[in-house]
Amino acid sequence: MEMDKRLTLELRNKKPGEVKELVLDNCRSDDGKIIGLSSDFENLEFLSMINVHLMSVSNLPKLNKLRKLELSDNRVSGGLEVLAERTPNLTHLNLSGNKIKDINTLEPLKKLPNLHSLDLFNCEVTMLINYRESVFTLLPQLTYLDGFDADDEEAPDSDPEADGEGLEDEYENGEGEEEDDDEEEDDLDEEVIDDEEDEDDDLEGEEEEDGVDDEEEDEEEDGEDDEEDEADDDLPRGEKRKRNLEDEGEEDPEDEEDDEDD
Repeated sequence: MEMDKRLTLELRNKKPGEVKELVLDNCRSDDGKIIGLSSDFENLEFLSMINVHLMSVSNLPKLNKLRKLELSDNRVSGGLEVLAERTPNLTHLNLSGNKIKDINTLEPLKKLPNLHSLDLFNCEVTMLINYRESVFTLLPQLTYLDGFDADDEEAPDSDPEADGEGLEDEYENGEGEEEDDDEEEDDLDEEVIDDEEDEDDDLEGEEEEDGVDDEEEDEEEDGEDDEEDEADDDLPRGEKRKRNLEDEGEEDPEDEEDDEDD
């Protein structure tokens, strides 16, 4: 897709003055130059034109509020004075994968007092002896070159100055909320475990009570049987025998003889 058509698509019925971020990656420039972009994008703060076969930035319009410019994987070899003239408040510039060969090519960037970060990955200039020391000497306003400062300390992933102030606070608040959620979940888990233990204890108590009741019933029945046996022992032998026969459903032979005599 050509750059001007992509630009129209990215506007999405907005006016150019309402756009703060614009991504035109992987579209086609016109003979290596920027097309369709104008100074009407007066509030633009972030512009990305990665891999658009760009050879020159000479057609870049005046963008006073632009802070971050992504131009990696293009064919730019010079003409950086345009950036100093038309993007005076630039803080981040990515020229990785371009045709920058000499340190002197970067000299126009000295006129960008707010330039905080510069990326030149995969540019021939990075192969020069004392490349990093030379760039930091040429551009003293730089804090990070290719993602590291002069002491080889890595740049943070997100920079509040480039990505908007307050993001770190939101991140910290988000972490705090996550920690609170984790604590609440732990509390709930502990409550569930306590409830389950209480239920187990109740079940064990009920089983023990049932066992005790069964034992008491068995003991009572045994006691009744023992009392009956003791009562039988107290009876005369004849009465005891008679009772046993009655329990078994038989008649006493003596009763039978009496019946016969009658």
